[in-house]
Amino acid sequence: MKLAILGAGESGVGAALLAKAKGLEVFVSDKGEIKEQYKQKLSAAAIPFEEGVHSHDRILSADQLIKSPGIPDKSPIIQEAIEKGIQIISEIEFAGRYTDAKFICITGTNGKTTTTLLTYHLLKSAGLNVGLAGNIGESLAEKVIENKYDYYVVELSSFQLDNMYQFKAHIAVLLNITPDHLDRYEYSMEKYAASKLRVAQNMTGADFFLFNADDENIANAFDSSNFGGTAIPFSLNGAEGAKVYLEGEQVHVVEKFYEGTIAVAKSPLIGKHNQYNTMAAVAAAKLVGVADADIEKALATFQNAEHRLQTVGEAKGVTYINDSKATNVDAVWYALEGIKQPIVWIAGGVDKGNDYSSLVELARDKVKVLICLGKDNKKLQENFSRVVPIVAETTSMEYAVRLSRSLSEAGDVVLLSPACASFDLFNNYEHRGQRFKEAVDKIVLKK
Repeated sequence: MKLAILGAGESGVGAALLAKAKGLEVFVSDKGEIKEQYKQKLSAAAIPFEEGVHSHDRILSADQLIKSPGIPDKSPIIQEAIEKGIQIISEIEFAGRYTDAKFICITGTNGKTTTTLLTYHLLKSAGLNVGLAGNIGESLAEKVIENKYDYYVVELSSFQLDNMYQFKAHIAVLLNITPDHLDRYEYSMEKYAASKLRVAQNMTGADFFLFNADDENIANAFDSSNFGGTAIPFSLNGAEGAKVYLEGEQVHVVEKFYEGTIAVAKSPLIGKHNQYNTMAAVAAAKLVGVADADIEKALATFQNAEHRLQTVGEAKGVTYINDSKATNVDAVWYALEGIKQPIVWIAGGVDKGNDYSSLVELARDKVKVLICLGKDNKKLQENFSRVVPIVAETTSMEYAVRLSRSLSEAGDVVLLSPACASFDLFNNYEHRGQRFKEAVDKIVLKK
């Protein structure tokens, strides 16, 4: 079989290496520049590739095409492939063909990285033979070459789910559905939700679908009457039929032979959204047989990924939290809701059509200072200047942090939670978060 791969990033190169290992004829094409580390991998495996161009004739002679999640279906080369009847699949779909390991797959508009890392941590700490892959930044296909794991915890974006057809998860988790990336779905929430629900496709009664019963968009999109797996709703709000729920600082799991009550007080995660993330991860761990005591012990040692409500410093009683990954309004809502201390909030960047109305009351109650960090801060000022006592603006991260220091006092939290993309002033959200951390480090050293 001839296989063409579009995109030579982590997923594309991983798929190419797996294809080569399985004896398939494979060609890799990237219209942009390929990073040196990936060129070296392709060259070492004697896989032909091109960069800066798509050779249509060569690509369209393939039997199947694997595309990077970042390439939209409306791309001309994809449209040509569809017209020729070439099947287009994702790296995850391809990798799933070559392993009998069980997949624990996690998606949602917000919280999927934290939940993926926490689930992996709970399983690995308990001694299970488990790998980590997917949208987290590690190629599932490349890991499947050695095929040494019994379980894979896989973070899935909607873009990855779109081109998955036969793939089946043993445990699927859907955390929430809120508007995001709607330009890829004809600005239809129904189509975006349908994409997210693909995480539970092909399930049988021996498979489990953990979903947030408090999420209205999930409730509207999920048809339980046509579902072949075992549905396990989780809830903070006492939803009817919930099989996973939180009481005080204990998660209760009630599902056939997997009952348990797990204390979560020692978890370092804060905020209501992380209560949902924790319920989902704890339930997934219970479903694969991890003991309550092992879950409780591992919760206390979990360290979240960078840029996600990450405490990066403390000086003169002020805590500095990096939430640069919060690039939409919902993510910021969870951050503001979860922090109980007075907040100096740093926000701004490239607005994605944000509706800030859901944040106004939280800002009124909790935010003492708003520092707008961006080239165009008009919308933030219009929404919050009447509810936040002090509103300032800057295009310098270092100045924003220095200003936050001068306007905060012991017991406050300085929170970088932008609600916006980063591309006006930074390369990406990681670059923005790193600049925040560097600026905080200077303050911490001077305390």
